Amino acid sequence: MAARNGAGAGLGVTPSLSILQLDTHFLRIPGDVACPQTYTSDVEIIRTPGAAVRGIVRQDPAAIDIAPFAAALNTAKGKVIATSCGFLSYWQDHLQSLTAVPFISSALISLPRLARTYSPDQLMIVTFDADALGPAHLAGAQAYGASLVGLPAKCILRCAIAEDLSFDPHDVTRELVALVQRNMTAKTRHILFECTNLPPYSQAIRTATGLPVTSILSEIEKAKPGLVNSAYL
Repeated sequence: MAARNGAGAGLGVTPSLSILQLDTHFLRIPGDVACPQTYTSDVEIIRTPGAAVRGIVRQDPAAIDIAPFAAALNTAKGKVIATSCGFLSYWQDHLQSLTAVPFISSALISLPRLARTYSPDQLMIVTFDADALGPAHLAGAQAYGASLVGLPAKCILRCAIAEDLSFDPHDVTRELVALVQRNMTAKTRHILFECTNLPPYSQAIRTATGLPVTSILSEIEKAKPGLVNSAYL
């Protein structure tokens, strides 16, 4: 059975949000999609058994064992349901069909909307793994494969996520700001975070670049205004 934790869990309170979290154990700091302190109301965190990073972050998302997520979705009590990994974007329509409440698999579901305003060279998509994020994840917007900027294999946050390691958020901030600034061009106009663990650093990125940032928290906020702490939007 999926494990539950977070504000409101088991207390007879209907949570505003349920998060289907991968089976990971690294530090979830405020701003992370699976940290209850990211939100202004009750949140239910459902750990999805067996859903390891290596099984979800893959070039062929159709090969993901989606059954544990469907089972967790069936037990979720939130008024909105989201996942903790943007690589589940391929399964958006399938998982949404299993619930009557708004379901948000990934910030990548905002790509069709952003594509109406920003061309591939104007949008930077920061992803956990640029080599694994492919056309199937970008359904209908394959040209934006040219927009991808991946976390370096040895960077602090990627290693922490992949190996359940501890980390210093200040060190992660420095690395991420440097990564984004290094990959910006004169044409860059907007930043999209595929990775759901990046929103704690949204403000630092905005300050350093002067650019707007879209993340999974932006999509959660659209579904239920006022739910996300404004510091992380």
